[in-house]
Amino acid sequence: MGKASGPYLYDLDGNEYIDYLLSYVALMLGHGHPEVIHAIQAQMKGSGTFLFGTPHQLELEMGKKIMELYPSIEMIRYTNSGTEATLLALRMAYAYIGKYKIAKFEGHYHGGYDQVLLSVNPSLAEAGPVHEPAAVIESKGVDPYHQEHTIILPFNDLEAVSDILIKRKDEIAAVMMEPVQGGFIPAEQSFMDGLRKITEELGILLIFDEVKTGFRLGLGGAQSVYNIKPDITKLGKVVGGGFPVGILGGKKERLMVSAPSASSDVFDSSQSKNSSAKDVLFHSGTYNGHPTILAAGLATIQVLEQKMEHVLSTTTQLKNGIKKLFEERGIGMHTIGLGAIFNVVITEQERIRNYRDFQQLNFPMRKELDFSLLTQGIYTKPMNRYSMSTVHGEKEIHRTLEAYEYVLSKII
Repeated sequence: MGKASGPYLYDLDGNEYIDYLLSYVALMLGHGHPEVIHAIQAQMKGSGTFLFGTPHQLELEMGKKIMELYPSIEMIRYTNSGTEATLLALRMAYAYIGKYKIAKFEGHYHGGYDQVLLSVNPSLAEAGPVHEPAAVIESKGVDPYHQEHTIILPFNDLEAVSDILIKRKDEIAAVMMEPVQGGFIPAEQSFMDGLRKITEELGILLIFDEVKTGFRLGLGGAQSVYNIKPDITKLGKVVGGGFPVGILGGKKERLMVSAPSASSDVFDSSQSKNSSAKDVLFHSGTYNGHPTILAAGLATIQVLEQKMEHVLSTTTQLKNGIKKLFEERGIGMHTIGLGAIFNVVITEQERIRNYRDFQQLNFPMRKELDFSLLTQGIYTKPMNRYSMSTVHGEKEIHRTLEAYEYVLSKII
């Protein structure tokens, strides 16, 4: 690509595309939104710098706004990405609980590092039993150690999950999950209620990875939809307004394990006789809470507070329009997802509840559909979900549905 504007991308040959990838859900205001540009320029001009290396006012403003929108969050720490927030969440869980294994769900993605790069997209031949999935390494260079220390759970199967957690309760510090798998396969309410109950009973922390769902299911994320308060929440993507950022938040008692006030951290060369760095959870980063990025993020949230209903409405309109075109041709499909994010899944199955169900879809047809749509100026990563923004409107929806109608007439 060569440039972008609003809901559009332009490649180096000058072709125009309606962008539904939006940098993997990050750009809820579309490309180059004037409010974000103004906020960035105002911060740099007003502050005279784009990096303090010290605490600053925007950290406080963003913190207050996040805690207002996410009642489960009583205190926050800033990171430079959702991946970094995940790393910190795990270290915090280990430190607070005093155990060193985690549980994650099959098909859920939490970043590209060793502890969680297992069973994200495993082949069914390796994936193991449905009710007790195997831990499958997803990359070269991942130490097999993690297969023993990362326990894989089946999504939307409360009975099986409860059995595994009860059996391994003395090993597990936390359960980490995407409340909506991949951003589009929702957890069932009964599953979420049961998972919250069993983790509390067993003394296992519940970590919500809302990097994809934060702000896209509503300003309060998935936890506001399910009315569940996780112990730790991770945010990223949207909250940076197009810039790299991560936020980790949760109950004060959890977060305070990283506060060096009662001891000293690894950079303190004047450690007291009664404390040392090992008594504190280490977390540091020069760019954490970057002022320019927080200015962009606050501007994004301010626009979303005014435009969220518009985004949800246009998403519903597009989903319904696509579904109708398939129905008219007698093709089984669903536009599954919540809020301003969904996926087009081609299948005769009545419901898609987890990773195993997802593997039964008509992938060849979806792939042909995506590449054909690309020739008609509709852009998303092949096989990927659709993300909507405040700048997708009637014009873009009409053009998208026209492209779908044309492509379906050619490939059916």
